[in-house]
Formats: sequence, structure tokens, C-alpha cells
Amino acid sequence: MLIKDILQKGNDNENSILACISILLLIGLDQFVKFLITSHMALYDTKPVIKQVFHITYIQNKGAAWGSLQGKRYFLLAITILVLAFLVYFYVRMLKLNKYKDLRILFIFVFSGAAGNMIDRIRLGYVIDMFDFRLINFPVFNVADIYVTCSMIILLVFILFKYKDNELDDLFGKSKKDSKQE
Repeated sequence: MLIKDILQKGNDNENSILACISILLLIGLDQFVKFLITSHMALYDTKPVIKQVFHITYIQNKGAAWGSLQGKRYFLLAITILVLAFLVYFYVRMLKLNKYKDLRILFIFVFSGAAGNMIDRIRLGYVIDMFDFRLINFPVFNVADIYVTCSMIILLVFILFKYKDNELDDLFGKSKKDSKQE
């Protein structure tokens, strides 16, 4: 109830503190799972949870999603920093407008996922992945990837079905007057 009250009535400061705590907890969960994997498994070890459906497999991903951009560590770090800056900028805009609570929550998850994988890239030079969904030969992924992927799917659904036409214009600095002129 307290979190709901802060999101509905809280000032920017309270919402910012709640966002920071949420981000730290989400990143902490991601890093804890990665720590468990690296401390209990050797590289490329796999443990079936459901044989030929879902395994825990320890791999080191030196690229981005689906193994793309292999070895482009500094490029990926630069892109991540830009994404994080974008998320902070728009999160602050949403706070000032006192709108888009659902988008703010999604941004917290995307930020946490991007930051979690960035920590790996900075610290290790690669991202630790472990969830191996084999039923459809899906790439191995991690907790941070889940945050980003699920949030982006929900964001797409929101854009397609929840927010209509010019509802997001004020977020991008367009006034209602500007929108009518287009």
C-alpha cells in the first residue's frame, strides 16, 4: 500500500528514492544469480531442469542479444550509456509531468537490465548468461535480459493499444498546439 501511495501521491523526491531502491534491488538480484552460477558451475556446464526443454547452462557472452556484435565491448558499453542517459532523461520528464506511472515502472526494469549487463561488461569483459530454453533453440539469457525483454514487449503493447495518437506528445516536448498543426 505504501508503494502505491507514493506512486500516486508522492513527490518527485519520494518517487526518485523508490526508483533508486528498486533499481538497486533488481540489479542486486541479477548480480546474485550470476554470482551463484559462476561459483557453482564451470564454463559451459549445463544442468537440466527439464531435460531437452530448460537447462541452466553457464556461458560467457562477449556480444549482444543472440550473440550479435561479438567482441564489440566498447561499442556495447557506449550504446548502453546512451540508453541509460535516455532512460534517466525521460524518467525525470515523466516525474515532472506526474504522468505515465506505468512507463516509469517499465523504465526502471529496462534501466536495471541494461545496468546489470553493463556491470558484467565493465568488470569481466563479457556478460554471464545461464537460462537455456531448448524447446525452441532459444539463445541462453540472464535475469537482466528478462527485465529488458519483458519490459520492451509490454512497452510495445502499451504503445499499440493503451496510448492513443498524441497521448505521449507532452513527454517528447510537443504541445497540444504543435500536434494539431501537423
